[in-house]
Amino acid sequence: MDFSYNDEQQMLRDSVSKFVHQDYDFDSRRKIVDSETGYSKEHWALFAELGWLMVPFSEDDGGLGGSAVDLMLVMEEFGKGMVVEPFLNTAVIGGGLIADAGSDVQKQDLLPSVMEGQLQLAFAFTEAQSRYNLADVDTRAELQGEHYVINGKKAVVLNGESADKLIVSVRTAGAQRDRDGISLLLLDADTAGISRQAYATIDGQRAAEVSFDNVKVSAEQLLGAAGQALPSIEKIIDRATLAVCAEAVGSMEVVYKKTVEYTQTRKQFGVSLASFQALQHRMVDMFIEYEQARSILMMAAMQLDAGEGLAPKAISAAKSRVGKAARKVGQEAVQLHGGIGVTDELDIGHYFKRLTSVQYLYGSTDFHTQRFASL
Repeated sequence: MDFSYNDEQQMLRDSVSKFVHQDYDFDSRRKIVDSETGYSKEHWALFAELGWLMVPFSEDDGGLGGSAVDLMLVMEEFGKGMVVEPFLNTAVIGGGLIADAGSDVQKQDLLPSVMEGQLQLAFAFTEAQSRYNLADVDTRAELQGEHYVINGKKAVVLNGESADKLIVSVRTAGAQRDRDGISLLLLDADTAGISRQAYATIDGQRAAEVSFDNVKVSAEQLLGAAGQALPSIEKIIDRATLAVCAEAVGSMEVVYKKTVEYTQTRKQFGVSLASFQALQHRMVDMFIEYEQARSILMMAAMQLDAGEGLAPKAISAAKSRVGKAARKVGQEAVQLHGGIGVTDELDIGHYFKRLTSVQYLYGSTDFHTQRFASL
């Protein structure tokens, strides 16, 4: 099996890597995180200019191919810089839902704007009681004439503060946890009746609690067939899961290398920390965890591209293994750095927070271990 990248993939990886190294150092990221928007509009425009926002989309939709391996390459490099721009939420999840479930007219109207960086999206699908069950939807949408009227609340809507449009999972039929009866509605984020309570998350991202109070939206804004949206949701969330796994792998690479470098320069009892065999063993364990995580990530990406029906199981295997590795590598890095490892001034603590958050995004480590066993 060939694990090498082709010329185009290598160029893509080098392009993103160069940006992270030159324009996304730790101090620059801190300023972006502390800004009013929580991301850089200049960087977002650059993403569009360089074609990175086209990566998740197929050539039929005007993109660059949409392969999972390409997405993995981009997200792995983003993970090295802890990039906070809403690439995942807008291009991968929001754009992916439109590409998968939208009509030809909706794709032609919306996808070019996403790829040009003119339109930001957020997917409002989690609810306070739903945990990781994508079929647990209590937000209701009733068809009244030619409009749907939405009532309910969505929790932890990533990029919900900055999004121009929201894609909302709603129940149009059935009971709260039925697999059938779930629909997707696309609506402007400033539609009357929508309230957004924005906040910063612990890992430097932005999210919002979104409430819908008799929100009226045209039936033409339905994505796909009414009541049949769950397969599309599951497909795109699996793709997002692969993306955050790749991001975590990129972060882990930086973390273990920085830890090795720190122990080589930090001295205790007149010698470097790296000279202590017990600490050497712990850093070797970090390296092994990283390598195993990267290997299973590549397997999952290739399974997703193969499209042979094994992708969900492969994705859960990757999320389970990457989650365990992220916890091990993050905790060891903080402990080997000592007290300075959790200070705001050092990047290790920020990587640790992001790696901890990734463990619970789109299904926790335990959830995906159980899902893997059931598939």
